[in-house]
Amino acid sequence: MRMRPRLSLSNAPVGMQLHVQRLESSTEICSRLREMGFCENATIRCISRNGVCLICEVCNTRIGLNNAIAEDIFVSEFESPVRQQ
Repeated sequence: MRMRPRLSLSNAPVGMQLHVQRLESSTEICSRLREMGFCENATIRCISRNGVCLICEVCNTRIGLNNAIAEDIFVSEFESPVRQQ
């Protein structure tokens, strides 16, 4: 599978399966995010967004994040492999 360029979780499309690439926040926030499952290479899915916060599924658990935190989580979308005929 090829991956698209990294983007912030706050801008990720709803419903897409994503891979966490890196966290860019304070040490305390990064540690807490990792404790909740948002560690590098984790697979997550953005469930919903309302402008102020978003809900993600990580480790089969739904977690709400505000946009300020989501902006510090960088992810990559999965692309479907191109079939050759």
